[in-house]
Amino acid sequence: MRRSVALTAVMVMLLATLVWTLDAWARAGGGRSFGSRGSRSFSAPASPGSSPSSPTRQAVPPSGFQQPQRSGWMGGLMGGIGGFLLGGLIGSLLFGGFGHGLFGGIGLLEILLIAGLIYFAVSYMRRRQQPAPAASYGYTPPYQQDASTWPSGSASGSTATMEAPGTVTDLERGLGHIRQMDSAFDPVRFASDSASDVFFNVQAAWMARDMASVRDLLAPELYEELQKECERLRAERRLNRLENIAVRSAEVTEAWQESGRDYVTVRLLANLLDYTVDEVTNEVVEGSRTAPVKFEEYWTFVRPVGRNAWRLSAIQQAA
Repeated sequence: MRRSVALTAVMVMLLATLVWTLDAWARAGGGRSFGSRGSRSFSAPASPGSSPSSPTRQAVPPSGFQQPQRSGWMGGLMGGIGGFLLGGLIGSLLFGGFGHGLFGGIGLLEILLIAGLIYFAVSYMRRRQQPAPAASYGYTPPYQQDASTWPSGSASGSTATMEAPGTVTDLERGLGHIRQMDSAFDPVRFASDSASDVFFNVQAAWMARDMASVRDLLAPELYEELQKECERLRAERRLNRLENIAVRSAEVTEAWQESGRDYVTVRLLANLLDYTVDEVTNEVVEGSRTAPVKFEEYWTFVRPVGRNAWRLSAIQQAA
């Protein structure tokens, strides 16, 4: 009984893997990764994160602020030793035998000298461990604000604020570099309009098994790779049907510059009917005519720095 249950579980996992593979083997690029992302070609695309609309601000402590004093461990230790010896002293005065047992015959004068030394030692250690009074001027940040990176602002009195370090993300930094040569670049509009339009046009060319109609939208390397896949479909006499395409989400997740080029990566979430039929019999050989599939892809666009036309340079599957 246990053996049959285990075999059934293994078969279910294998079938799930097979179904996922069949669903992925379709649409433009066949559900695989193509193209180049410059120096980031061999790194996974960045996942979308929550970018703060404004840098995190940290309150500055008011001038003259002073933390409560705390006695160090030396004060407690030395105080304990002093108390122990003081107890021994009292015992020696009240009960002579106890005193001789504890101090091994030390006289009263020696005990008083030891107690006095301990008292002065404890007092000295406590004075050293007391914190110095706070300065009368305001708190100075441990770093210098970069005016080219952070928004300008003013600060005064105890309500002054400073920009917390590390709040500029890699995406924000990359967008800032792109806007230096193209101040009108809008990542939201680019993802929802430009990138989505390219997505639909590329899918249409893929269904036609000819990428020539979108050649001007593709980087040369990506065009050649997709065109080879189209030729393979024609040789196998297969047609990839894409119907009811709906882009659920499109957002810029990466932006950077290198070698005189701008790069922008857009994360696309979409669902559609994705199936492949035999060109002669029209029978479905992969996918389903009725069950929609969802997918997540990262499309990277490139252009020469400045206000130039973007081209799709890479298609990557989500990790």
